[in-house]
Amino acid sequence: MQPAASHATSTLRRRLLSASRRPPCLPPPTSRGAVTGERDPWSSPATPSSRSPTVVPPPPAAPAPRPLSAPVAGRWPHHQLRRLNMPDHQVDPMRVGLRSLTSTSAPTRATYAHRRSNAYSTCCATKPEALPVETPTSDMLVDSFGRFHNYLRISLTERCNLRCQYCMPAEGVELTPKAELLSHHEIIRIANLFVTSGVDKIRLTGGEPTVRKDLEDICLHLSGLKGLKTIAMTTNGIVLSKKLPRLKECGLNALNISLDTLIPAKFEFMTRRKGHSKVMESIDTAIQLGYDPVKINCVVMRGMNDDEICDFVELTRHKPINVRFIEFMPFDGNVWNVKKLVPYAEILDKVRQRFKGVERLQDHPSDTAKNFKIDGHVGTISFITSMTEHFCAGCNRLRLLADGNFKVCLFGPSEVSLREPIHSGIDDAGLKEIISAAALPRRVLLVL
Repeated sequence: MQPAASHATSTLRRRLLSASRRPPCLPPPTSRGAVTGERDPWSSPATPSSRSPTVVPPPPAAPAPRPLSAPVAGRWPHHQLRRLNMPDHQVDPMRVGLRSLTSTSAPTRATYAHRRSNAYSTCCATKPEALPVETPTSDMLVDSFGRFHNYLRISLTERCNLRCQYCMPAEGVELTPKAELLSHHEIIRIANLFVTSGVDKIRLTGGEPTVRKDLEDICLHLSGLKGLKTIAMTTNGIVLSKKLPRLKECGLNALNISLDTLIPAKFEFMTRRKGHSKVMESIDTAIQLGYDPVKINCVVMRGMNDDEICDFVELTRHKPINVRFIEFMPFDGNVWNVKKLVPYAEILDKVRQRFKGVERLQDHPSDTAKNFKIDGHVGTISFITSMTEHFCAGCNRLRLLADGNFKVCLFGPSEVSLREPIHSGIDDAGLKEIISAAALPRRVLLVL
């Protein structure tokens, strides 16, 4: 039986998007958990190309390959991954890494709330023709759709000092033991492999990255990697103001601060913690230190903070702030409800009713956001339309989780361990082979 969350999203997409406007997408896998409704003190009245693959025959002396079978639970059999992209003489550490593509043994893999639910996979099956041509350092970061992945997100920790309602349950989640997380040295080693292969932007995330004690040292070592242009960080801002001057000295040059309400009492209700004034202080500190823009991530939820949309837009009038309105997405354990989703079109309509001169800006093909400028405002606003208008065709992001697992898609189920082969003694060339093999599911999609 299809879970309620998956059914709700399917219904929503049918209502909000006509088939002619949506590029072909693969069917999402099902997810765990049921959808239940909530009512809170701040509730407000709800407003009513596929193409055939080229078959390359095997060499005359080689036996004919076995036919590909369908993936099981979003994963491909180990022997097929080796046959498609791996030499026959790989060492044992390589197999250690590839086994992670076909198994998910760690209990925390199912409970880690910051890994998005598999119910809403939006892997695009259309080759993006409009992307600019870039010259990658190697083909390790180029997938079968021609996308060059030059943006790596590194989760430094699973821990967080808030308990946001849309992110995790009140009791928190089971965390991976510290001994099983990537060390400082391992993070820098893996990051260097990606940068030498063409990655020029790294974003540090969590959990909450500022709770990691060696954050400044990590930034300092990353800033020494030749070819890395941007070191960004997404943070809740609770302890940022004191750390930010040193972080900037260590090379942190882009910043996103999460803030979902401008009302202190509501902040405490939504995050189950105090600290609204500390976040506002961090935003001011970032502006004073010259970050331009300071990006504010705001998850919009109906009946919770949708009445503050225009108040957030006001923040951009006199300050170099980019407010990014994010559609409410499902996370494991966040009790996602379709009724709480406020579509991008509705948010934009509210902004246009209040403000004049709202103009669309030219977006980069790999942008996840739709960007707008308002006449007379120093800052800008953006919309992350993950639920109603996905942006898979231009995706250039890769993800390294805190436990060393590597993901090619935020919503995808497949992960491959980089930490385990490192501990087995694999060299850098072997790690690159594992990273390249992790993109195989995307390549195989073309023949489905």
